[in-house]
Parts: sequence; C-alpha cells; structure tokens
Amino acid sequence: MDRRVILRAALLFFFGALLFGFRHRLGTWAFGVTGEEAPAGQVRGVWQLAGDVLRPSPRLNASAEVPLARVNPFGINTFLEQEVEAAKRERQVVLIAAAGFRWLRQEFPWYDIEIHAKADYEDRRAEPHRGAWEKYDHIVSLAEKSGLEIIARLSSPPEWAHAGGHVDGAFAPPATYRDFADYSVAVAARYRGRVAYFQVWNEPNIYPEWGEQPVSPEAYTELLCLTYYEIKRANPDAVVLAAALAPTVALTQRDLSDFIFLERMYRAGARECFDVMSVQGYGLWSGPTDRRNYPGTINYARNQFIRDIMVAHGDGEKAIWISEMNWNALPMESGLPAHYGQVTLEEQARWAPLAYQRAREEWPWIGVVNFWYFKRASDAEKNQSWYYFRMAEPDFTLLPVYSAVKSYIGANPYEHNAD
Repeated sequence: MDRRVILRAALLFFFGALLFGFRHRLGTWAFGVTGEEAPAGQVRGVWQLAGDVLRPSPRLNASAEVPLARVNPFGINTFLEQEVEAAKRERQVVLIAAAGFRWLRQEFPWYDIEIHAKADYEDRRAEPHRGAWEKYDHIVSLAEKSGLEIIARLSSPPEWAHAGGHVDGAFAPPATYRDFADYSVAVAARYRGRVAYFQVWNEPNIYPEWGEQPVSPEAYTELLCLTYYEIKRANPDAVVLAAALAPTVALTQRDLSDFIFLERMYRAGARECFDVMSVQGYGLWSGPTDRRNYPGTINYARNQFIRDIMVAHGDGEKAIWISEMNWNALPMESGLPAHYGQVTLEEQARWAPLAYQRAREEWPWIGVVNFWYFKRASDAEKNQSWYYFRMAEPDFTLLPVYSAVKSYIGANPYEHNAD
C-alpha cells in the first residue's frame, strides 16, 4: 500500500480518536492548524495537512533583509471618493484613525480625474463644473490631518482612453499605455511629498479586471514597467507596488493562476519594475490559521507560494503587501451565492485580528495588511455578495469587527524597534 495512504489513515484514526475524547481542547488545536471550526472540516483539514508533509515546502528565505516589510502593518481599504459630502469623508477618516489604522488603500480612478480628455482636469458631468482634483485634494488633506499614509491605487481608465470606447470592457487597459503612465505621473507629481505609495492596476490576471480580452502577463508587465520608470522620474522617492494578483487556480484565457501569471511577469522583465509585490489575503472558506500548503487550496497563507516564486527569481529582499484581507460576513438569510466564503459577524470579528497577528509573527516578508473594506457610500450593492465584507454600514453603524480590530491594534501597537 502507498505509504502516503498509510500515513494519512493513521493520522485520521489518531485524530478521530482524540476528537472523540478531548473534543474541546482538540478542536482549539485543530482550528489553529486548519482554520476550520466545524469538526468535519477539521478532520478533512488534518487529512490534507498530512499530505503537506510529503510535498516540498515553499522556499521562503525568511532570514532575508526585507526593509519595506518593517512598516506599520495596519491598513484598510476605503472608497472615500464615493462620498458626495465632505463631512462624511472626514467622519470616515476620523473613525479609521481612532481604530489605530496607519494606511488607507484608496483608489484614484483615472476615469474620475481625466474625465473628458487627456490633461483635462475639469469635471463637467454636472452643474456647477468643478476641478476634478478637488475631491482628491480633500482626501489627501484628511489623511495628513489624521496621520495616515495613502496607498494610491491607479486604475480604471476613462472611456476616451479606449479605442472605440468601452468595447473591450470598462476595466480594460488603455489603447496607449503612455496615456496611463502620464495619468499616473500627474497623480504622483501633484501629491509629491504627501503621497509616496502607488499601486499600478488591480488583479490583471482575471476577468474583468483586464477587460473583455485574454489576460496577458507580458502586456501587464509592459504597462507596469513604463509606469514605474515614469513615476520614478517624476518622484525618485516614490514606492511602486505591483498589482495585487487575484488568487485563482484557473488556467483559462480570462482567468489565469496567480502563480503562472507572476512567473511569466518575471520572464517578461518585471523584476526591475516594482518595489513591493502585492497579494490578496482572502481566507474564503477557512480561517487565518489555516496552514495547508497546497497550490490548489486558496487560503490566507497563499502568499507563501508568491514568496517562493520571488525567491526563485532572486527577489527575496522585496516585501509583499496584502492589498485586501477579510472574511465575507454574508447573512444566511440573504439567499445570495457565497462566492467568497461565508462567516458570521462574530467569526469575522475574531478572525481579522488573528490575520494581523499571524502576518506579524510568522511572515517577516509581509508589510502592510489592508482590511477590505471600511464602508460604501450607500447600500445599493447589498444584493451582491461582496458587499458584506464591510466594517461599517453606509450610515456609519459600526459592525463587531471594527471594535475587535481596534482592540487588537490598541493591545498590539506597532513598535519599529521591537520588530
């Protein structure tokens, strides 16, 4: 009989016996290694962990010096540009700062800055006309006032930048990559000395983030490299983040494995074109303590395989920042499909602090971990599953995860000398 089958059977028998006799104590231990809280999930998780013993471990080079990992890890995603009222933007930033967060990952949508034509920074979509920068100037000022750093996400082209309009999809890259680079430089130059961190695109390895066309690591690398060098020319002190790659095992033209996409990026010359790598840190169906290391499993620890690819290409001194981390608190009564997993509000409140804890204690290459997300401006999207990642309701009702993360940060503040 195959020794792997024997090993797994022995472990399953042992685990099952212990579970029967020491259910509570063993359940706590099992959650700590599988991220599963239901007994059936824990048994399955331990069985899969047994298989990990027989697979090569990711090459992590944990002793490498990674300067941009030694930063305050507490970040959160915001949609401040969607708030029409300035007072609501301010209230949101005050609450975020009060919770102890240090970073705002905030999109500066291209379509909302160069709305009508290249180098045209006037918003004429409604009366009265106003400067397109006005809202973003306010966001940057609010962040400064509250001692927050901004990670500016650069993405979302305007219609004029696409040949023939949005026929390739609203999120498709522009017809001319130089136009995107010029918009990125305009943002970097306007906020030089105030915003230093810029992320080029988001999830280019999946539909629809690369539009109605096949995804292309080579094309994204071309866009990334052009933008990187232009931003650095405009502001040598800027830090450029590669796009977060969506975690997926797909191997299609529309959706491509994050591992294969990154490998092809390196082969296309991406190594010299970013300062920080980005990943998504969704746990989906298991908690932040899930230690299963299998490429076909999408869990919170997936960043280790991205790290492995970086180390293989001699990029072990670069940090990974987690662009989005959270668990989907989709109500059972909603009837919506659980595309992103499904947890209770109580589980979400317990798991988010554990995610910060694990990244700080176990992954010295991880820098910022950005919670996804604070709030939307309205509940118009409550009929979509992803809406339920929020930390607060549109009316500023705070959900349990807000207090839980605030308490964790308060009890575990970032101290540079200690790290």
